[in-house]
Amino acid sequence: MATQPSSPPRTAWAQIETLGAALARRRALAFVPRPEGVRGPAWPRLLGELATPIDHWQAARSEPPAPVPPAPRSRPVMLLPGFGTHPVRMKPLAAALESAGHRVSDWGLGFNFGSSEDRFERLAERVETMARREGEPLVLVGWSLGGLFARQLAKTAPDHVALVITMGTPFSGDRRANNAWRAYQIVAGHSVDEAPMAQDLATKPPVPTIALWSPRDGIVNPRSAAGWPGERDLAVPLRVTHLGFAAHPQVARTLVDLVARH
Repeated sequence: MATQPSSPPRTAWAQIETLGAALARRRALAFVPRPEGVRGPAWPRLLGELATPIDHWQAARSEPPAPVPPAPRSRPVMLLPGFGTHPVRMKPLAAALESAGHRVSDWGLGFNFGSSEDRFERLAERVETMARREGEPLVLVGWSLGGLFARQLAKTAPDHVALVITMGTPFSGDRRANNAWRAYQIVAGHSVDEAPMAQDLATKPPVPTIALWSPRDGIVNPRSAAGWPGERDLAVPLRVTHLGFAAHPQVARTLVDLVARH
């Protein structure tokens, strides 16, 4: 008598059902309409992000790298990457800050694939540990989504954060005033309104907070990244692409200057 093929164990069916539900949720999140009147940068500006490598090459040719002036004092600096990126993308910024004499580290969590309670707790523990080891609070430099992490860390642990610098970070206005919110929802698996850091994004942290923004940004609405008075202490415009915030020489020089002056 032929034996019937055994059916998958119940645990396997449960895993398949869970995966199917997750895929269905992400598909639904991909087609959520943008609210009326809310816009990200126009398509020509988004396409302009492709020119980022050319921008860096032209900047290097027109402005040969000058010696980085030593900082008045060495400070501990943590770099937090943007959505979907790895800290290695911010190496040029780290090199400039280290040349000025600062002690630079990355956030230690690898690729930034969105926020979760577990990820934020691990990052908060890392910030506290580093601040205690360094003997002073950290300077947090966050690119795009990394800046939201930085602002929230400064709100929950102000004793461990001395300064927050955001770069192209959408902390002001509607959370969909950018061209990356659907991609975020697909990857993270939750709505931007349900993210662990979705509350009080625009509220200024209780430490000095500086927002770097660009009128050329093709990902984040410039107004969302610049914020309004009261949402940050200082807004500094730079003519770079959104992707350029990670490595452009002008950004590196600006960071060195800001960390030295604050």
